[in-house]
Amino acid sequence: MSAGPGLIADIGGTNARFALADHRGGWSDELSLRCADFAGPAEAVRAYLEAVRPPAPPTTGAFCVASPVLADTITLTNNPWQFSVDGTRRALRLERLRVVNDFVANALACPRLHPPDWMQVGGGVAQAGFPIAALGPGTGLGVALLVPCDGVWQPVATEGGHATLPATTDREADVLAAARAILAPTGDTHVSGERLVSGPGLALLHATLCRMAGRACAALTPAEVTEAALAGTDSQAVEALDLFFGFLGSLAGNLALTTGALGGVFILGGIVPRMLEPFALSRFRDQFEAKGRFSGYLKGIPTMAVTHPYPAFLGLQGLTDP
Repeated sequence: MSAGPGLIADIGGTNARFALADHRGGWSDELSLRCADFAGPAEAVRAYLEAVRPPAPPTTGAFCVASPVLADTITLTNNPWQFSVDGTRRALRLERLRVVNDFVANALACPRLHPPDWMQVGGGVAQAGFPIAALGPGTGLGVALLVPCDGVWQPVATEGGHATLPATTDREADVLAAARAILAPTGDTHVSGERLVSGPGLALLHATLCRMAGRACAALTPAEVTEAALAGTDSQAVEALDLFFGFLGSLAGNLALTTGALGGVFILGGIVPRMLEPFALSRFRDQFEAKGRFSGYLKGIPTMAVTHPYPAFLGLQGLTDP
């Protein structure tokens, strides 16, 4: 076994979170760094190691990234970083570096979570031997699956966050049409789930509703939209958050139907855990179950909002072992 600790990193669109895995099922020295402050992951890792000063340098690594992982070159979806896996391994003098999609790591954590690591919203009981689905809004919208295979969980990376966002009401259809009009100057009018069910998506929802209301309003950050919605000081912000949770429920229900995720649907990411009470009181679960003849099927599937602060680390920890 390698003598040094394992280096684990959860690299998103905005932040990169680092820790040192101890090869005994745990980790230490968690630190979050802003991706915009560094040219790439090697530079961020060096800054992290300088800050925590481990007694021995890491010898293996496991990163999860918010992008497809299809070859040696990784291009982040919502982050300007592009890097070579092997080049980064050599730059950091690691014996081995494994890179997986961020929601693969999050999905791998799900079977290891227990209350109070998550809060169940709605009814349903997980059934053993069936797939588990994981999705979550943050800077983007991640989606992954766990499929049972010969007693072992097999993770499946997906780009489900970029599937077309459905409308279930006339109001939602009008909002999607208005959002397409706002996106038209970009040349990409495809309104995917990630376009509206993410941090930037919440801001776009607010701008869309303001335009529909004929109201001139300053561009708000996702945090400002959330704050105004929870305070009830901005009617468009209130509706934006309501639509956000409703759309998330529709997407989660579609995912459960498509994959047969009777093992449960876990909601992760950086947004929902910060708003557990509004999320639990929202239309999320109603929209999750609102599938006509198959609403009864979905009533039996539990949905859990994950509250664990580092679920990706749980999934990555075992990947650093030699």
